[in-house]
Order: sequence, then structure tokens, then C-alpha cells
Amino acid sequence: MATDSEKLGIKIERNPPESKLTQFGVRKWPNRWGCPPSKFPWTYDTKEICYLLEGKVKVTPDGSSESVEIGAGDLVEFPKGMSCTWDVSVGVDKHYNMG
Repeated sequence: MATDSEKLGIKIERNPPESKLTQFGVRKWPNRWGCPPSKFPWTYDTKEICYLLEGKVKVTPDGSSESVEIGAGDLVEFPKGMSCTWDVSVGVDKHYNMG
């Protein structure tokens, strides 16, 4: 069952149904990105929606002591202007759409 949550400005829908992915056009997004386990800073110049095919990440927004964990099967929305640190514990493969 899908569960929606929002934490630290990051919206997460865990295990959305295929119908939701189709509605968003996830499988048709031309952008795909992956990385091995690593830790790096990132700033979102525009809103990004992504769907993780694989991986496990702890995202910590700058200035926050809390983090958000995302992983395979999650549909995630990051707000424009967010600066954060990605701590990738399991290599990521994701579809994403900006703007």
C-alpha cells in the first residue's frame, strides 16, 4: 500500500501504484541517473521529482540535524532551492524529471 509523507520539505510516496507512475509519465522520462555508494552535497536549482529503481539514500537538508531516508520504489519530490547532503549507502538508479 502506498503511503505519503512529507518531512523537511521532501515529499515521499512509498511504493506508488503503477497507475500513479503512468499518470506522472515516470517510465517515459528521458532522464536517468545513477551513482555508487558515496556522500556529496547537492542543491536543487529547480523542483525535482524522482523515482528510485534501486538504492538507499539518507538525505540531510543543510542546517537540519534530521534526515530523510529514501529507497527503491519511492517517488520523491525535492523542492526548488533545497541544499542537502546525499549519503548513498546502496548504489542509486533513478528516473527523474526537473521543473
